[in-house]
Amino acid sequence: MEPNRIQKKVVILGSGPAGLTAAIYASRAQLEPLVIDGPQPGGQLTITTDVENYPGFADGIMGPALMDEFRKQAERFGTEIINVWIDRVDLANRPFTLFGKSSQDAEEITTIIEAETLIISTGASAKWLGIPGEDPVPNGFGGNGVSACATCDGFFFRGKPIVVVGGGDTAMEEALFLTKFASEVTVIHRRDEFRASKIMADRVLNHEKIKVLWNTEVKEIHGTKETGVEKITLFNSETNATYDYETQGVFIAIGHKPNTDLFKGVLEMDETGYLRTEGRSMKTNIPGVFACGDAQDSYYRQAITAAGTGCMAAIDAERFLAEHESEAGAAAS
Repeated sequence: MEPNRIQKKVVILGSGPAGLTAAIYASRAQLEPLVIDGPQPGGQLTITTDVENYPGFADGIMGPALMDEFRKQAERFGTEIINVWIDRVDLANRPFTLFGKSSQDAEEITTIIEAETLIISTGASAKWLGIPGEDPVPNGFGGNGVSACATCDGFFFRGKPIVVVGGGDTAMEEALFLTKFASEVTVIHRRDEFRASKIMADRVLNHEKIKVLWNTEVKEIHGTKETGVEKITLFNSETNATYDYETQGVFIAIGHKPNTDLFKGVLEMDETGYLRTEGRSMKTNIPGVFACGDAQDSYYRQAITAAGTGCMAAIDAERFLAEHESEAGAAAS
């Protein structure tokens, strides 16, 4: 069976805040963009409950509802959205070629997409512990006491005891930020010293609201759907003791992994895999390819900043197309 072939001026990989904002801008510029849903349509906000720090929603909004509004707005201006698993890309020449399958496990290429410009907004995924109780609701307590973003969810734990799992700079930053809200913060680390920079580690160790459990791993998260997290099961590798520890919030801070494996060896990225962009623009090292959102932002990782870079990527793509169309017209004349 012949693959379905699609040709577009703008193709956007990913449908989180960055991708759908890029789609809104590109479609309003009459570029008729194509958005390709990733494995998690809507991005990480679809597994978030209350979002209270996104401008324009005085009473807050549920994460899935916010992303539904993004999607409707993009579609209103003519954005086409399809669900295809992109298996590989060819960025050697324009138009760029994307090869899609019906699912990650499928073998046959069912869709071939040619793109004059490509906007990569594939996001990043928080690294998780892989323990019982960690999954998103309703199967676990993700979004109901378990989080990977202190900036997003710290406010909900005002006056409550919480734990932060990790030993790097991310964990230190999260723990220090959470002291603004929590009654106490316990940092749980599986080793006997932090991997974090000395200055960050010292700030944590000297903070009156933070205590540290060394050589300790979280094995399970417990609670109820009504109350959220109530306690965790810990294992101390030094004493071989297993015990329960009461807490009302668990913040996993063991890092994020950008979803950029598709572009390894093709696009420039840092040592962690975040795509490098040029200066204040969203340009990558390949002309006509742009990156935005958490696929290129390892620092802020917020919905509002992702949306901002999505806007920038769409404007960059629009200007790139205009420049190349004028160059082609001049060459023809």
